[in-house]
Amino acid sequence: MLTPQADLAEASVRDDVPSPRATLSRGCALARAGRLTAALADLDAARRHVQRLTDLERAALFTTSIDCRLARGELAAAAADGEELGALLGGLGMTGATAHYGRAELAAAAGEAETAAGHYAEVGRLLHVEDVDLLPWRASAALTEVRRGHRAQAVALAREHLGLAREVHAPFATALGLRTLATVDAHADRVATLREARAVLATTPAARLAAQVDTDLAGLLLLSGRAEDAREALALLRSAEEYVGREEQWPLQSRIRRLLDRLGEPARPVLGEALRALTASERRVARLAADGLTNREIALQLVVTVKAVEWHLSHVYRKLGIRSRSGLATSLGVA
Repeated sequence: MLTPQADLAEASVRDDVPSPRATLSRGCALARAGRLTAALADLDAARRHVQRLTDLERAALFTTSIDCRLARGELAAAAADGEELGALLGGLGMTGATAHYGRAELAAAAGEAETAAGHYAEVGRLLHVEDVDLLPWRASAALTEVRRGHRAQAVALAREHLGLAREVHAPFATALGLRTLATVDAHADRVATLREARAVLATTPAARLAAQVDTDLAGLLLLSGRAEDAREALALLRSAEEYVGREEQWPLQSRIRRLLDRLGEPARPVLGEALRALTASERRVARLAADGLTNREIALQLVVTVKAVEWHLSHVYRKLGIRSRSGLATSLGVA
């Protein structure tokens, strides 16, 4: 995933409105942190002024958007961003490398391993100055090489990425490399490697990568058949489930639900599903309560009894998975 470069971080402010460059920089940072909904809002805002961005900034915008869209299963939107990168593929240095990286990620998601491999190779060719934390192309290429049946080459790429990440003390890139190695190297101690990745991420804001690592680790723990491992796996999955549901990352959510099913545990409804489960009356009561009205005030406004308000709220709390009205504003998106 792209991170903001120094030149992207420079921002001019006019009338207290962030420049497209500043908005793009913030969107890239939010995407790295795993806050995809907020990231896409910033990226879309920067897109409205795309003519004011440099070619490199455009490449960063569309490639980061592709990464976020693919994480949410929005393939059509990601493909549209990929089309925007077409004119930038011939760029030199970081501009071309970034554009090829975005197209590679898109091809990989579409199952086009040969096309993806070609784009990743172009990234490596175009990069005059290596930045494993900015464009982790080797880690992505390693996964593609596995799909092409080139396991040894995949392991070599993963180990090279990890070595470079450790050399520059880049926590995100290091954790990504460890996760990739656990995926492609059949001879690695995969559980230990993923535990190391979790430890590296403990002090780094990278919720999406952390959820991916936790899900991978849970899947491996389930293979042991031990009760203590099953309990740990469940805790890992519940944590990841809450995050991916909030950020609407449906592909990873589907995988988590399959693992929960293997544990015999029900999946918890994500926020969107929970909101749709509320009746019209429950939504009205919940909205007024979130706005700060007391139960009596709500009853007077809706011309119902206080008991009816309490009854509706109890159902709302259960469906939204919260304990009291203090969690309503956040759950309803009005905080």
